[in-house]
Amino acid sequence: MTPTAMSMFFTSLAIGTILTLSSFHWLVAWIGLEINTMAIIPMMTKTPHPRAIEAATKYFLTQASASALMLFSCLISALQTGEWGMNTPPSMMTNPLSLALTMKLGLAPLHFWLPEVLQGISLPTGLILSTWQKIPPMILLFQISAHISLTLMVILSLTSILIGGWGGIGQTQIRKIMAFSSIGHLGWIILILKFNPQLSIFSFALYIIMTTAMFLSLITLSSTKMSQISTSWTKNPALTTTAMLILLSLAGLPPLTGFLPKLLITLELVKQNMVIFATLTMLASLLALFFYLRLTYIITLTLSPNTHGSLTLWRTNTKPYVMYSIISTMALTLLPLAPTILLM
Repeated sequence: MTPTAMSMFFTSLAIGTILTLSSFHWLVAWIGLEINTMAIIPMMTKTPHPRAIEAATKYFLTQASASALMLFSCLISALQTGEWGMNTPPSMMTNPLSLALTMKLGLAPLHFWLPEVLQGISLPTGLILSTWQKIPPMILLFQISAHISLTLMVILSLTSILIGGWGGIGQTQIRKIMAFSSIGHLGWIILILKFNPQLSIFSFALYIIMTTAMFLSLITLSSTKMSQISTSWTKNPALTTTAMLILLSLAGLPPLTGFLPKLLITLELVKQNMVIFATLTMLASLLALFFYLRLTYIITLTLSPNTHGSLTLWRTNTKPYVMYSIISTMALTLLPLAPTILLM
């Protein structure tokens, strides 16, 4: 793909996201989501492989279905209230609208497209799909958080945490593991959306930082399977150690960054007298902890840490990754800065 085409698609992604984030009109927000969808599909088919074409087709059909449900819900709501604004009183179509947005996010039980699509595309496009493409639907959910059903959000979040952990246990493809990791993390995020939207957005920002750092590690190591990442120590020991720590951060282990959102969300649930749900979410997250520790074990303990005989790192790209260093540092060390961040 030529640089001109790539710049055009990235510009369209930015325009669609900004249009959705800055709109107070449902039709304008819907148009921004459609621009985003149309911009990423050519990036998915950049590599003309049958798996990539299949992934792009599944993504298009799923997003088109969610967009149709969203537009239908907005039309019925406008017919009832006479307004297209996002600050209108809740109507009977709030739940279908919430389901359409969660389908775009890939939350369970509307998650079946995400692992297959992520498996069929390249790692850079998977990074965009797992982070950038989730920003507009998440912000729209944030804007209607006062009107959404608490029961619906709790059911979707608990289902997502369970499926995100259960689905990733038997996987050997790292992109599918990252897809189920995304489902589980988004389950934690929307669990608290009704009670504390600001904490939900803060947790979402930390999710984007940690997921970006993990995908950049995989891109640098050129690893898409467990068998490939198990031999990464001899390629780049420092990068492999960083990837291991980022995995532990995604698992939510202290004193890494990933522990912060789970701690704050659990405390908020206890404050809202939802101790049973807090206990269930923590128990369900143990499933995800298992496959994170499994990946960590494969990275660090299945191969003896012996360097190869070559004096040059000819197997990896040795260009300096300034952005990767910054994102990795944020993905590992933000927990001590939590009081300062929360006061900002």
